[in-house]
Amino acid sequence: QVQLVESGGGLVQAGGSLRLSCAASGSIFSIGPMGWYRQAPGKQRELVATITRAFITNYADSVKGRFTISRDNAKNTVYLHLNSLKPEDTAVYYCNAAARTTAWATWDDYWGQGTQVTVSS
Repeated sequence: QVQLVESGGGLVQAGGSLRLSCAASGSIFSIGPMGWYRQAPGKQRELVATITRAFITNYADSVKGRFTISRDNAKNTVYLHLNSLKPEDTAVYYCNAAARTTAWATWDDYWGQGTQVTVSS
């Protein structure tokens, strides 16, 4: 099994910044694309950003130019730098990763437990 543990959420004023981290551990043979999703109260979970093992990134239009996703393959860790935060960025942020536990295993999807980001106006 693979576990994803997020950290770095919190309360910040509008215009402020945060950095989220997500470390993968467990029986890891290989990790593929990693990403961040978020879910605000009463809304569906939505994509924030993804990054491949080759560092190709993709962002939701709502965060382009404000958020930056990065990863450290040696540490099996993905980061999300959140800048110029807005109240509408308030949500629980979830880490996601595709991983294999052995060379012959299928790619499975894993999720973290979520970390709360609250932006006050």
